[in-house]
Amino acid sequence: MNIFAEFAERVRVALGQLDLAMPDGSELDLSRVTVESPRDPAHGDLATNAAMVLAKPLGMKPRDLADRLAERLSQDADVTEVSVAGPGFINLRVAPAVWHRILAAITEKGEDFGRATLGAGKKVNVEYVSANPTGPMHVGHTRGAVVGDALANLLAYAGYDVTREYYINDAGSQIDTLARSAYLRYLEALGEDIGEIPAGLYPGDYLVPVGKALAENYGTELKSMDEDGWFAIVKPFTVSAMMDMIREDLAQLNVNHDVFFSEKTLHDHVDGKPSKIDEMLEALRGDGLVYEGTLPPPKGEVPDDWEDREQTLFRASDYGDDTDRALKKSDGSYTYFAADVAYFRDKYLRGFDEMIYILGADHGGYVKRLQAVGKAVSGGKSEVIVRLCQLVKLFRAGEPFKMSKRSGNFVTLRDVVDEVGRDPVRFMMLYRKNDAPLDFDFQKVTEQSKDNPVFYVQYGHARCHSVMRQAGEELPGLDLSDAALREADLSLLDDPSELELIARMASWPRIVEAAAETHEAHRVAFYLHELASALHGHWNRGKEAPQLRFIHPDNPKLTLARLALVRAISKVIASGLAILGVDAPLEMR
Repeated sequence: MNIFAEFAERVRVALGQLDLAMPDGSELDLSRVTVESPRDPAHGDLATNAAMVLAKPLGMKPRDLADRLAERLSQDADVTEVSVAGPGFINLRVAPAVWHRILAAITEKGEDFGRATLGAGKKVNVEYVSANPTGPMHVGHTRGAVVGDALANLLAYAGYDVTREYYINDAGSQIDTLARSAYLRYLEALGEDIGEIPAGLYPGDYLVPVGKALAENYGTELKSMDEDGWFAIVKPFTVSAMMDMIREDLAQLNVNHDVFFSEKTLHDHVDGKPSKIDEMLEALRGDGLVYEGTLPPPKGEVPDDWEDREQTLFRASDYGDDTDRALKKSDGSYTYFAADVAYFRDKYLRGFDEMIYILGADHGGYVKRLQAVGKAVSGGKSEVIVRLCQLVKLFRAGEPFKMSKRSGNFVTLRDVVDEVGRDPVRFMMLYRKNDAPLDFDFQKVTEQSKDNPVFYVQYGHARCHSVMRQAGEELPGLDLSDAALREADLSLLDDPSELELIARMASWPRIVEAAAETHEAHRVAFYLHELASALHGHWNRGKEAPQLRFIHPDNPKLTLARLALVRAISKVIASGLAILGVDAPLEMR
């Protein structure tokens, strides 16, 4: 039950009863009419913008239309109060029976309450992490991994058909460097003194096991080969080993992708056929999206080696980019951008309606070009959405903190997870909007206090289960099954604090839809903290006012109704935590 959708329909019905007529005789457009929570809860339970968005098309004053609509809405049996605020916003208060019906719906649907059909099975590709396979995940990748994974969970919960994808950058010069670095570790594993790792190669100890594995698999065979021979073996072997390590790193965060797409496959010529990049270029030529021409010099200081030469260019500026983009280098080889275009085209041909890219803050310049590619290649049929994740700064007790760097010159994802655990990492990476800088304090995210959001929310879920266990001990003969709770007399819940808790849960379906529509999974984390705070606040009031407590041994009916409320809160919290990829503990130790 979505109270906002239900009352939006009631508002539309009431508008239809007002015999409103457009001046030109056309049909009144009600698509912009919404029902939301008021900004100030003191104004009411619900608010509608109907008069504000319809007055101008109707040639009326917003206040006049609002007064007429308010009079009609006041006749609704579920509405106890209607007021018009400001120039024409309409605020509504609803009867307790409405909240009781919503609570009944939650007890019936459990963790499926809030699950939406917004996506209607639309195919969405969420690409996230996509780090170069040249080493383990570092702390800079952690936020993008969590944001992308939680967004994928959210969209699936909202009814989209989601594919989680990792783009393996395994075709660039950095992979050649990786192979040469691994070969040195291979020689080391055979007992050779390799000395200090030369500048330009990867020095991290994470390549030591790769060298040992090469030695175990090939013995001294690789040493007897020329560079081309051993390189052809070491390169794919090392990339595979790195990807195994990356998958293990991501698993520490409970991040699992459906597809690992190799950039190399875009360049490969299978059975002598054109590569996917070749096919892309041919298709774009046919669509008039590619031409031979020159680009203006870069803005600012022009490099000494800049050449005013003819290139194969993509008409990116026709689709919102700042400039057209080169697809080929002067030596005839393809640019990185060409691979990006071919990769998008591959996704489009796989049938995705929406492509979402989760990128680091240093990729801000990619946003317009990716969106231009999407518009051009799909003819506007597929939408490209880019979300940038700002940097994470590490702190301990408020002071900047640098961890020991066991795997080269960076702090790894595993370092962070090993230090504080998966749940604090995931929750706190989502407790700020993705494009805002994030301060991660190792002490604060592990302390058991209300100042630690992840603890506060998880404790809310555990507290609900603690209440249920306590009820079972104090009322051993009372049936506390879900079936029994669904039969509870919810009309006994009449305290404003209880109704406020139900009202907060009633907003959960709208939170899911809004977060999915805006691709902002952090809204779920914010909501869960608000719901947990309301629960803890109600609990604390029960300390001072015994009549508000959940368990009353002398009144089993009231106890059962309040336990239905408790169970509903636990279900909503569990649903939200599942979207965030965070555990919902039954008890806290």
